[in-house]
Amino acid sequence: MTTTTGFEPTASGRTTEEIDALAKGGRTNIIGFVMRLVARLPFLFIAGRLYGPDTLGTFARAVLFVEVAALLATFGLKRGLALAISESARPHVQIVWDCLVVAAIASGCASGILLLMPDVMFHGGNPSALERFLPCIIVASAWSDIMLAALAYRRNVQATVTARAVIEPWTISIAAGLLYPIAPHDGLVLAYMLSMAAALVASIVPFLRSYGRPTGWRLHPGRTFALIRRNAPLAGADALEWGTRNVDRSILFLMFEPRIVGIYWMAQQVASIPGKLKTSFDPILGPVITSSLARGDTAGVASQVRQVGFWILAAQTGLALMGSIPGEAVMGTVGPQFVAGTAALAFLLLAEAAASTGAVCESALVYIARVQNVAISIGMLLFQVVLSFALIFAMQWIGWPVAYQAAGPAVALFVSVGITSIIKSTYLSRLLGAGVAGWRLPMLWAVLAAGTVGFGFTLLPHRFEWAELAIGVPAIAGVYLFVLYRWAARPEDRALFRRKAGETPALPVPGLSAGNGVPR
Repeated sequence: MTTTTGFEPTASGRTTEEIDALAKGGRTNIIGFVMRLVARLPFLFIAGRLYGPDTLGTFARAVLFVEVAALLATFGLKRGLALAISESARPHVQIVWDCLVVAAIASGCASGILLLMPDVMFHGGNPSALERFLPCIIVASAWSDIMLAALAYRRNVQATVTARAVIEPWTISIAAGLLYPIAPHDGLVLAYMLSMAAALVASIVPFLRSYGRPTGWRLHPGRTFALIRRNAPLAGADALEWGTRNVDRSILFLMFEPRIVGIYWMAQQVASIPGKLKTSFDPILGPVITSSLARGDTAGVASQVRQVGFWILAAQTGLALMGSIPGEAVMGTVGPQFVAGTAALAFLLLAEAAASTGAVCESALVYIARVQNVAISIGMLLFQVVLSFALIFAMQWIGWPVAYQAAGPAVALFVSVGITSIIKSTYLSRLLGAGVAGWRLPMLWAVLAAGTVGFGFTLLPHRFEWAELAIGVPAIAGVYLFVLYRWAARPEDRALFRRKAGETPALPVPGLSAGNGVPR
């Protein structure tokens, strides 16, 4: 009986080509991830050392509402845009402008509500006149996401790297530092607004160059509402995924003072850096999956999910080891008062790794089982909320320190996303008739070897904490990568690091011209 590896040519003969496309986009976005990391670290250092946990807690609450509003304003179109374009004969630019109108309407509604209710964001505080205008930046974030998704459809992921990994993080880092002497209380909010505006400009310029002006486009209410209705499941999936990652912060707002929230937020920001690896593949993974689904190539979809799943799981597991083992030293770098968040950091990093398989599987489920995917996400989100409160109350009853209590939501997140990954990967595997999990047994040996090395560095005296970071972290990475490459890597994994001479961006759907989306 002949079996398929998932990398042999399918009936369409394009599986290997599309894995190469994923690798190409992945290479660009991994570079972007490194650039984002380098740019993000100064902001975390500035925010921790200058502004402190109390101001950070207030900032985190305000930004929480803006982030969820911006996500809802995109109405799932970051991922739904690829399908909308691939299934329509209308010019691409007109479809994108339909999406921008939807985002503008949703952003306007959300901004209006938050402008009228500033106490919701600032929790009864006294926001400055400029801080009150924070909701106005929602449309900038939503439009930037949609324009970058449109560019990614044409395989231009460089624009996403520039906007999200260079312009946005460096703007907020520089602005936060410059504004502190003159605005020590609202400097973070102002820096955030400036970074979102800068990212929008960095998205508009390449978008106009690639798509041009919307010649002949007219606003069509019926078409607009049809787009909203069709993307409602995608919007729900995005909101639930965001809620899964941020409901812990919301629970902390209810249970603890701003200082505790600020410490947890810092741990969350450090832990979210590995999570950017998954979102780095989103712009290129969505179009490739929709292309395979359009041809009925389910084996190709399974191959793509499995391959990207391994890349992301392997990378996030390594980063979790590098950040959690020397956790006290990592948190102490941004300020000694943040060391209390070490336990939360460890579980948040583990959660990022545990969530990777489910997140990659969702990239396919949102197209082939939208309602079921949303149902699973709702069920697991409710489970996470209940478990979070249960852990906090249990630790309060036992009498554990507040720092441990505040780590309860992180533990609940880790458990919830781990179970979600198992459920979604199993379900997707049954739908596609092929395995989709990226886990490989040799990864366990890599974890054990790297963990042993890292634990040895934690035994050093406190005065050698610098060595724990400067030498220990690279040692953990080196051992982990060596074992992984020697026993877990396969020939197809080398595609991620193999750049072809003269490779150029291409449309994900054969037969469509780059200019107007009309079949040739």
